[in-house]
Amino acid sequence: MAQVPQTFLDGLAVRTWCGLALRALGRARAEIDAINVYPVADGDTGTNLYLTVESAATAVEAVFAGYETQPAGPTLADAVRAMAHGALIGARGNSGTILAQLLRGMAQVLAADGAQPRCDGPALRLALRRAADSARQAVAHPVEGTVLTVASAAADAAERADGDCGTVARAAHQGARAALAATPAQLGVLARAGVVDAGGSGLVAVLGALVEACTGETADAEPDRVASTPNALPDPEPDPETEAGPAPAPDADAGDCAAEDGGPAFEVIYLLEADDTAVARLRTRLDALGDSLVVVGGDGLWNVHVHVDDAGAAVEAGVEAGRPYRIRITHFGLGDVHTGGPRPPRERAQRAVVAVVPGQGLAELYTEAGATTVLARPGEPPASGELLAAVRRAHAREVVLLPNDAELRDTAAAAAEQARTEGVRVALIPTRSAVQGLAALAVSEPGRRFDEDVVQMTSAAGATRYGEVVVAEHRSWTTAGICQAGDVLGLIDGDVAVIGADVTATAETVLDRMLQAGGELVTLVIGDEAPETVAAHLETRVRESYLAVDTVVYGGGHQGALLLIGVE
Repeated sequence: MAQVPQTFLDGLAVRTWCGLALRALGRARAEIDAINVYPVADGDTGTNLYLTVESAATAVEAVFAGYETQPAGPTLADAVRAMAHGALIGARGNSGTILAQLLRGMAQVLAADGAQPRCDGPALRLALRRAADSARQAVAHPVEGTVLTVASAAADAAERADGDCGTVARAAHQGARAALAATPAQLGVLARAGVVDAGGSGLVAVLGALVEACTGETADAEPDRVASTPNALPDPEPDPETEAGPAPAPDADAGDCAAEDGGPAFEVIYLLEADDTAVARLRTRLDALGDSLVVVGGDGLWNVHVHVDDAGAAVEAGVEAGRPYRIRITHFGLGDVHTGGPRPPRERAQRAVVAVVPGQGLAELYTEAGATTVLARPGEPPASGELLAAVRRAHAREVVLLPNDAELRDTAAAAAEQARTEGVRVALIPTRSAVQGLAALAVSEPGRRFDEDVVQMTSAAGATRYGEVVVAEHRSWTTAGICQAGDVLGLIDGDVAVIGADVTATAETVLDRMLQAGGELVTLVIGDEAPETVAAHLETRVRESYLAVDTVVYGGGHQGALLLIGVE
């Protein structure tokens, strides 16, 4: 009899797992959304899980892209770290936040010092146990009959399995399925609705993808998730007045807040840079402010999720603990918490602009000009789900989408295509820099016909050359020669044109080259890390050397590049 080959998990298998999990959640998303009844029946758990895994998969793909010239590819440790980090920074809703912690728990085992380069059955057992335990510890008040119960059952079943990765993964999947089927008996609100837990259903799909990644075979057919499916819920309309960043739809299925009326009014989520001691104090303070508290992460970076009535106090607690960013505040839409009255439906605007911006300073500038913004933190590009959420948040019949980054064009196109299926007319202008987006926004006239406005905005963006000044992170080949880590690079239209040692001198060279072909307006966007004198120096340079050329200067905040330059 032929021997069955041993299965294992390596870097490539992790990549495969992410892709399969994304597809599985994509197929199950609508069904999972429909059965989300605990504790807030907002109908977006499936969508939030999908967006969380999409962020994890994007991070893994970025790691593999860095190994294109090396056949061996990333190690298991590289891949699982990227997966966990991507899920952490892209987590949506309570279930997505918990899934991020599950993946982080697995990474703590599989990427630990001394871990094997390939994960075998015993290592996977340990990883699944660490995942379940760390997720439970991240929730302030765990409730049985939720995704936490399903995760623990998966780990228990895995520990009883004796074999390779495929055997352990299949046991975990089967244990999770059995636990999922039992959730209505553990949580009354599920039994009354005739459904199983939504977050647990998503985890079963993710574990099914793990089975396929390890074995090449599909997992066993899923049990019926829904005994009597409730009516599909409409997409919630986030409150634009409370938005401080890309807003996920609120969902929670592992916290302790009531499933009935009277729960907190807002979901607050943010990433936080803080040390362990400050986060411990933060947990205590947020636990007193609200419920459904989940704090996941570590090593200085955390994802904070809580349901509260006082959203401002929740954000202030984060400010006291460290540096919160990507702050998202969403009203549950269950009525005004101060008056008890229902929220009147918001009138849909005729036209809106949605733009990706690299720093808070530009976000404020775009917002003042009437655009809905998506903040892109350096090294962490937004996923298509974030752009789609922003299009929905703009709440308009016609939307102009400005990605402001050449690498985001495909992502933006995917978001635009999805928005069109929802009845929104979307035009994607392929802006490659935020300064091109500013030029497009400056000529927008909502009173014009949509097609004419798009043509004018596209023309303005295309007529704007863009440059930037950055610091090289490592030694590499460029179009201007070899640069070393710490060199100052001047880029024009995306290509390195200057390698220098001084920021101001490099910026002046870039500006001179850009103005050789003429120009009427120079736009300078100064990052927080740029020298304080660089703006004044460049303004003087333009005034003394280029007649009839105007200059405008904006503060970009923490935007990655030291300086952005636009020449119209």
